[in-house]
Amino acid sequence: MRDFRNYGRFLTHTARLMVGLPDYDLYVLHRRTHHPGEPVMTREEFFRERQESRYGAGDGRINRCC
Repeated sequence: MRDFRNYGRFLTHTARLMVGLPDYDLYVLHRRTHHPGEPVMTREEFFRERQESRYGAGDGRINRCC
């Protein structure tokens, strides 16, 4: 049963990356592991920052392949 849950998480993570939705929980884990003591964005801030980075909000540049 545990392997099934891990496989489900893997599929969910992969599907989100395929459609351009980065994993917030993975971001939080990275920040706490590699940058302890530094602030962590909220889920909303993280989503907004990723969207702006991908679609070039503000500077008019698009940072994607197509």
